[in-house]
Amino acid sequence: MTAIGVQAQRLLGQRRPQRSFFEAFVRTLIIVCAALAVVLSSVSICDGHWLLAEDRLFGLWHFCTSSNQTGPHCLRDLSQAGVPGLAAGMVLARSVGALAVVAAIFGLEFLMVSQVCEDPHSRRKWALGCVFLLVSFVLSSGGLLSFVVPLRNQVTLIGFTLMFWCQFTASFLFFLNAGSGLHINSITRPWGQLRKF
Repeated sequence: MTAIGVQAQRLLGQRRPQRSFFEAFVRTLIIVCAALAVVLSSVSICDGHWLLAEDRLFGLWHFCTSSNQTGPHCLRDLSQAGVPGLAAGMVLARSVGALAVVAAIFGLEFLMVSQVCEDPHSRRKWALGCVFLLVSFVLSSGGLLSFVVPLRNQVTLIGFTLMFWCQFTASFLFFLNAGSGLHINSITRPWGQLRKF
């Protein structure tokens, strides 16, 4: 028998134990929710209009004013908004928010690869993906805070736009998925222990 035949025979002889339906369902749900959070965060940062205060619209990229006589007048120079520290805060919010999306995409990649290519390192890949999601939560929360802090005098709960709440929801989902992913990884048995049964 050739070396390839021996390898194929060995691979066929090692049957993988089946995962429980509940574990597979929870892991799939975590991956889907993490993907949803990446989409929400990306759309929110690209749109960037997060706060409406009277006749002014504050965003990550623009500052807009509007009146009844004229349409909205938007400026990219955020220093003209008359809010101290706004320009620096928005640069920080944009940068940290974009890094959060990048970290979440890496985390999502590790989560999916750990489920598609099941090998002895799958659990480590899953845990690493969850850590990336935790990093993404910290970064996106920092982005939200760096947006709110310079605008603390203009902030009202009903002034936040749908895009702000999308980013807030994405940040919460990053935390929820990372925590539940680490938890499901800790309460399930590794593949090596399953084979002994």
